[in-house]
Amino acid sequence: MTDDRAYPALKPLTHDSLNPQPHGFFTRLGGVSTGIYESLNTGRGSQDEAAAVAENRRRVCAHLGARVLITPHQVHSAKAVYIKDAQDDMPAIEADALVSDQPGIGLGVLAADCAPVLLADPQAGVIGAAHAGWRGAFDNILKACVDAMVDIGAAPARIRAVVGPAISPRSYEVGEEFVANFANRYLADADLFVPAARQGHAYFNLPVFVQRRLARSGVTAEILDICTYESADIFFSYRRTTHLGEHDYGRQISAIALPPAED
Repeated sequence: MTDDRAYPALKPLTHDSLNPQPHGFFTRLGGVSTGIYESLNTGRGSQDEAAAVAENRRRVCAHLGARVLITPHQVHSAKAVYIKDAQDDMPAIEADALVSDQPGIGLGVLAADCAPVLLADPQAGVIGAAHAGWRGAFDNILKACVDAMVDIGAAPARIRAVVGPAISPRSYEVGEEFVANFANRYLADADLFVPAARQGHAYFNLPVFVQRRLARSGVTAEILDICTYESADIFFSYRRTTHLGEHDYGRQISAIALPPAED
């Protein structure tokens, strides 16, 4: 087996509220991918070399001390799935949140501007990971994730949640149709928009919207206030890639695990 200590340092961001649960909001550092995917690209849906992506994911799994690392096939849905048994070669599950209470399982979500959310109820031994783009957040993916955790023993008041690095309102300009659709459903959150120079456009605060959706489900969440768009040295960004005219982009992973059961 490869000695993980020989790797370029994986430098995931962590948050005290999730400790001692093994977790990390991983950056793009510490992997083997090259070019526009340099270096910890974990996106199987990218055009990166499959072997490089597999190795990057293996490193993340090893860092967490998990037996297996599961990520969903993300479709900007409001679907959360319970993972009871998992293997490395299992087909990807179409969902945008995963929950589990099984020792040795790591759960992750991929992002490149959307908001990753990691959750844990240490008392119940229940974890969750959610991918919250604007559409999923609009359609209550956070509620679905919390409800799925509650179904296997978690309590909202005990759940600790952290919203990871995502695109900041400084860099997230949206159009008139977006603003109008939002106002029709979430008028009380209109303060999350700041008018932009272009007529009808505004800057939208996705991380705080995600935090508020969690609060509506009884969960207090912290925010890691780091912008993926602005931080090209450590994060992939779909919007930045689009603005640069690049043909594809990498995805960083945010993951949380339940330690394996002791023999």
